[in-house]
Amino acid sequence: MRGSIRRRGKASFEIQIELDSADGRRRRRYVSVKGTYKDAQRELTKLLGAADAGTLPDPSNATVAEYIDSWLSGAPKGSAKTMERYGELAANQVKPHLGAHRLQRLKPEHVQQWHGTLIDSGLAPRTVKHSHKLLHRVLADAVKNGTLARNVAAIHAPPAVEAEEIEILSPEQIADVLVKLEGHTLFPIVAIALATGMRRGELLGLQWGDIDLDDATLRVERSVEEVKAGLRLKSPKTKHGRRNLKLPTEAVAVLRAHKVQQMEIRLALGLGKPDATTLVFSDVEGELLKPHTVSRAWRRAVVALKLPAVTFHALRHSHASMLIRAGVDILTISRRLGHSKAAITLDVYGHLMPGADEAAADAIAGVLK
Repeated sequence: MRGSIRRRGKASFEIQIELDSADGRRRRRYVSVKGTYKDAQRELTKLLGAADAGTLPDPSNATVAEYIDSWLSGAPKGSAKTMERYGELAANQVKPHLGAHRLQRLKPEHVQQWHGTLIDSGLAPRTVKHSHKLLHRVLADAVKNGTLARNVAAIHAPPAVEAEEIEILSPEQIADVLVKLEGHTLFPIVAIALATGMRRGELLGLQWGDIDLDDATLRVERSVEEVKAGLRLKSPKTKHGRRNLKLPTEAVAVLRAHKVQQMEIRLALGLGKPDATTLVFSDVEGELLKPHTVSRAWRRAVVALKLPAVTFHALRHSHASMLIRAGVDILTISRRLGHSKAAITLDVYGHLMPGADEAAADAIAGVLK
C-alpha cells in the first residue's frame, strides 16, 4: 500500500491510495480533504491504517450507512457544532431509512420515497431539508472521489420550507425594553445586541481588546459555540463574519459603565483588573457563558418584566429593521450583520423595505414618456 497527497485548491487536497485487490491487481482510491496539509496527512495516515487493518470500507460494496460513517469519521467538514449536527441527522433521519441500501444501488426514487416517509412521520420540513442536505453533500463527495458516477440526491429536491416570519421589535418597544431592563444584569448585552446586530455567540466571544471605546469601534473576531464536549471559541465562518462595527454614542456609554462595574466585581473577587483578553460578557468569575444560559435569562426577564415575547435573536433582527427604516443601503446592512452575501440579507429582510417597488417604478417613469 502507498499513498500520496496532491493540492487541489487553497485549502483542499486530494489523497490517492493504492490498494491490493484479491486478484492481485492494484486499485486506486481518491479522497478529498478540506483543511491544511497536516489535515490531509492525518487523513492519509488514518486511511492507510484502516486499509492495513482490513477495516477500510470498499466503496463498491459499502452501504449508505457505512459510507456515511466513513465520511463523518474523516476530516471535519465544518465546525464541531456542525459535525455534531451531521452525526445526529445521519443517526436519526438518514441511516434508519436509507442506510441498508448499497451505495452504488441507491436510486432517485429511494430518495424521493425517503422524503415522503420523513414527512409522514411528522418531521418538520426544515429538518427534512437539513437531512437531505447532508445526504446530498455526502454523495457529492462520493462523486468527486470517483466512488459514484452521479449524485442521486440532486434529482429530487426536498419538500419546500415555508419562510418563517421574523420577530422584530418596533422603535417604541425597543425603548420600553431598555427602560425596563435598566439595572438588570441583561441590560448591557441586550443594549449592545440592539446597537450592533451581533449574534448571541459573537457577543459572548467579545473581549475588551476587541473594543476601542475612544474611537467608538468594535471588532468581531470570534464566537462562542456550545457542543456536547463543552464550550469553545471559533472564528467566523466567512471573511465577512470578521468585521469592524462603529458604535453609537449610547452603546459606548453602556460599555464604559459595564466595564467599571465588571472591574469592581473582579477586584472584589481577587481576579484583578480586566485586560485585553477579558471577556466583555461572562459569568461572575470571568468564564465563558453558555449561549442557552443567556437565552434562558432573557425568557425569564420577558415574563418577569412583561417585555415583548420575542427570542433573544429578535434583537439582531430589530437592529437590521432599524437600519432599513433609516434608509441604510442593503450592502452596508449585510456587512454590518456579517452575512457572506448581500443576497442573504435581502432574502431575510427584503420584505421590510416598504415602497421599494414604487421607488423602482418612479425611477424608470421618465424613460417611458
